[in-house]
Amino acid sequence: MSDPTFRMPALFVGHGSPMNALDDNRYTQGWQALAQAMPRPRAILVISAHWQTPGTAITAAAAPRTIHDFGGFPQALFELRYPAPGDPALAAQIRDQLAPLPVALDLAWGLDHGAWSVLLKMYPQADVPVLQLSIDASRSPDWHLALGQRLAVLRQQGVLLLGTGNVVHNLSKLVWGGAPAPDWATRFNERMRATLTGSTPTLITEFASWGPDAALAVPSDEHLLPLLYILGSRDDTEPITIPIDGIELGAISMMTVAVGALHVGAAQPV
Repeated sequence: MSDPTFRMPALFVGHGSPMNALDDNRYTQGWQALAQAMPRPRAILVISAHWQTPGTAITAAAAPRTIHDFGGFPQALFELRYPAPGDPALAAQIRDQLAPLPVALDLAWGLDHGAWSVLLKMYPQADVPVLQLSIDASRSPDWHLALGQRLAVLRQQGVLLLGTGNVVHNLSKLVWGGAPAPDWATRFNERMRATLTGSTPTLITEFASWGPDAALAVPSDEHLLPLLYILGSRDDTEPITIPIDGIELGAISMMTVAVGALHVGAAQPV
């Protein structure tokens, strides 16, 4: 039963490289701190940039597999597993809740690296049930925002909504050797930050009209769309904070966006 007096915070995490699953750095430490800054979730619903389908689907396996959806990385990364349970009953509940939108119960997908590379740091025991909701990338930003609004009730049921992607993501423009981020990446990241923490955060749905910086920062929108689900789940009275930020390799924003109250002092900005 939902509790109108309680809302689990909702998060969008800039997941960056899969190597974060192996590394110990300021971003992974920030993810750990965020888990400590929230009540323990009953379950986690992940919207990852790395699962796109025609239409909408939700994982419904009791034991979702760990998907290594990348190449060219050290063998140690491919050996990692995140054996969190699924929750078929919750998957069916969410399917019914989103009706009349058709939602397929998917038994083949599992947890892609957009999910498990972050969760491995947040909940290393893998003892919280995890589901993934796919992204229908053919839909408009406003559609994804509205779907997030329909998922908001899950937050009152102890479910953590977790979007993962990157607000700046252009692998063709990576900068190696420790050079500073180019101006276009910094400007777009700062505009996104200012809009999210301003009076009308939903204006981020208009990102495609933000000029040449947007065309470089978001050459395809799958890494930004998960943020819209998190923003859509927000009540207008809830704070939006940016507990983690930074640009890696010149073209990957590690910005994390939190909707709702975190425990004071538990997650410091990094």
